[in-house]
Amino acid sequence: MTLTTPETGARRAPADDPVLEIRNLSVDYGYDDDPVHVLRDVSLTLGRGEVLGLAGESGCGKSTLAYAATRLLPPPGLITGGEVLFTGRDGRKTDILRLDDQSLRESRWQDLAIVFQGAMNSLSPVYRIGRQIADGILAHRPGMSKADAMARAAEMLELVGISPDRLRSYPHQLSGGMRQRVMIAMALALEPQVLIMDEPTTALDVVMQRQIVEQIAELRDRLGFSVIFITHDVSLLIEIADRIAIMYAGEIVEDAASLDVYQRPRHPYSSALLHSFPPLRGPRRELTGIPGSPPDLAKLGGGCHFRDRCAFAWDACAALAPRLTAPDVADDDPRRTTACLRHEPERVAAAGFEAKPVPAELAG
Repeated sequence: MTLTTPETGARRAPADDPVLEIRNLSVDYGYDDDPVHVLRDVSLTLGRGEVLGLAGESGCGKSTLAYAATRLLPPPGLITGGEVLFTGRDGRKTDILRLDDQSLRESRWQDLAIVFQGAMNSLSPVYRIGRQIADGILAHRPGMSKADAMARAAEMLELVGISPDRLRSYPHQLSGGMRQRVMIAMALALEPQVLIMDEPTTALDVVMQRQIVEQIAELRDRLGFSVIFITHDVSLLIEIADRIAIMYAGEIVEDAASLDVYQRPRHPYSSALLHSFPPLRGPRRELTGIPGSPPDLAKLGGGCHFRDRCAFAWDACAALAPRLTAPDVADDDPRRTTACLRHEPERVAAAGFEAKPVPAELAG
């Protein structure tokens, strides 16, 4: 098993074969004349066999993005625009947002599956885990016998490191880590091409977090599925993800290879997140944290939404909203994008403001 690690410098080559493309996805909360815009024109591309990490503080829109892309968004959430294009093994593209109910039901768990944060809330407490895994299989394989479905459930438990004897266990008889592994087994039972993991390790201790992360990496290498891994822990993503997208206030502010985010962040928010946890190796450094609190999405206004917490903000940041563009930095990944006015000097000057140089912390 090979992980992407800042210590070794290893990095998987970015996939040029997209399996999931989220284009200009927008989501509002509320049906009245003054809805809250929680996602605004979010675009992401997930390559086949790639692990894409999605990071940011609580309330930035990470889970909303996952639920909207899978059409699991509960009321009063409303998708107001965009596309979610899934490319099957045959090369045919399908917009998940425009599938009818029957086609959507057929697509779930076979094309795209999701592992939720709270396994205890996702598993029924009154059914044995073997039945719960088998029920999902039988719902999509009506011609399969119950015995074959249970055999498949046992196979999936073994795949995630749980003895098949546990098929007859109830969720409360399992540890937190085992329950999360059961959820992974359930999600992979129908061999989906995309697995979305919504903070699957948040409620676990650090030892179990490590085991789950290693399990996901091993299964991805063995089965070849793609992963969107959602978490607020950037340090965790640096190990498992090929690419990392940083979200803030319902928008993507940086999208780059994980090693580039770790060693050469281009956005002030990405840099601040990295300075919020201690390094495992090397000299000690002061943890600075991020001043202030995330903005109220109902009162965003114009300009850069991070400016009140940013150490590099100036007057242009209050007037212009940054665009997600490729920073003009030598040797940067061509797929890399950043939303910061420091990387848009021509646009800033055209608007009548003095362009500011890119700080050394954001220039690599």
